[in-house]
Amino acid sequence: MLSKDIGIDLGTANVLIHVKGRGVVLDEPSVVAIESDGKRVLAVGEEAFRMVGRTPGNIVAIRPLKDGVIADFEITELMLKYFINKVGGRNWYSHPRILICAPTNITSVEQKAIREAAERSGAREVFLEEEPKAAAIGAGMDIYQPSGNMVVDIGGGTTDVAVLSMGDIVTSSSIKIAGDKFDSSIMKYIKSKYKLLIGERTSEEIKKRIGTVHPEGKKETMDIRGRDMVSGLPLTMTINSQEIQEALDEPVSNIVAAAKSVLERTPPELSADIIDRGVILTGGGAMLHGIDQLLADELKVPVLIAEDPMHCVVKGTGIMLDNLDKVSKRKF
Repeated sequence: MLSKDIGIDLGTANVLIHVKGRGVVLDEPSVVAIESDGKRVLAVGEEAFRMVGRTPGNIVAIRPLKDGVIADFEITELMLKYFINKVGGRNWYSHPRILICAPTNITSVEQKAIREAAERSGAREVFLEEEPKAAAIGAGMDIYQPSGNMVVDIGGGTTDVAVLSMGDIVTSSSIKIAGDKFDSSIMKYIKSKYKLLIGERTSEEIKKRIGTVHPEGKKETMDIRGRDMVSGLPLTMTINSQEIQEALDEPVSNIVAAAKSVLERTPPELSADIIDRGVILTGGGAMLHGIDQLLADELKVPVLIAEDPMHCVVKGTGIMLDNLDKVSKRKF
């Protein structure tokens, strides 16, 4: 009675936590700052994120999750413990039950790592659920009916595409191309075209402010600062939306290809439902300008962005917490 159920969207870029009865209580970057020699944790989340790319040699800002899975087990465990304590998860008399979302095609070893990290951070029981399923529920889709629903969840490390019916996934695909890949593509493009080195934070800022992936998208410019690779000195220059569209062309076409492959494997009756209902976009990547138009043009079906794309997965875990009996502890 005294323990709370917690839903966690363990993302490559952000960790979001939903506590039953309280709603979404935490949304912080998945970053931990540690001393490189003694492994002493200096900061977690928002505070650590501010240090990315700005730390002296003895401090390292680590992102313990890569491509939707745990890259550094110890640091992930420390981060989870910190966040669960922050929302009061360990203050109750007994340990909470935790529901964690993971990409669809992770291996059993990766599943085990997520489960163990949650158990060691103080969970009484751990439930694993597929991200696109939670995203669809959080976006307000009724996936328990015998009709087709398609969701494209573009996160930080992975893009999950799934067609759901009768409360389960019919066809799906998960690719390790998402928000992080967009950022690195912008960095690479500016480096090769202008011989200018920029950091992760700058490329993310560019993506948010002037980035577009549709030919008829934004027509904006932005001043960027970085280090000139020729002179080695700081330099300011102006770039435009069209260049960013060029830079993002490859990762975005991979996402389109993944969505097409899922549709090609979908039973015809469900495909007909998707034409009526459209495809729902969730995750931070859904906010990339023009991605809904581009997918609609390529897939020939309506594409809609969910109301609060960033919080769809964590909201979905909240709804699932009310029906934990339905969430099996099965290996997916």
